[in-house]
Amino acid sequence: MTANDTVMILLIGAGATAWTDLWALVRRRIFGTPLPNFGLVGRWTAHMPRGQFRHDSIAAAPPIRAERSIGWVTHYAIGIAFALLLPAFWGPEWIRHPTLSSALIVGIGTVAAPWFIMQPAMGMRPSATARLHSLGLHAMFGLGLYLAGRVVSSLLAGG
Repeated sequence: MTANDTVMILLIGAGATAWTDLWALVRRRIFGTPLPNFGLVGRWTAHMPRGQFRHDSIAAAPPIRAERSIGWVTHYAIGIAFALLLPAFWGPEWIRHPTLSSALIVGIGTVAAPWFIMQPAMGMRPSATARLHSLGLHAMFGLGLYLAGRVVSSLLAGG
């Protein structure tokens, strides 16, 4: 990958994450669905350098200074990291010619991270309804990868 490709992936990952955040706001407005609490993600992340990776209840864990900011940075860093899966599996050409199917595969596939890593490590036991909402949010992330890919490729790669 070139330096330009790297910049494009950063923008695609951040753009897809922002798209997902926008969808979360729309969902809250229309359906009353609660917004994700990135403060708890920040708390979980900030406890890691202290050697604690698993909690019985992240909400009961000692608060960390600036945990909300840490959580938001973590959220966007994860979105960018997931965007790296596209050129890793479909080649760097995906950056210049994004496809919806591959973006949706990655987006929907990323639901494995909260279901099998983050939520269990944070002591969360989400309901089937919460899991369904999470799946929908990650599908929107996949759509966001595609849309951000199209915008970024047309602006920076002349695609």
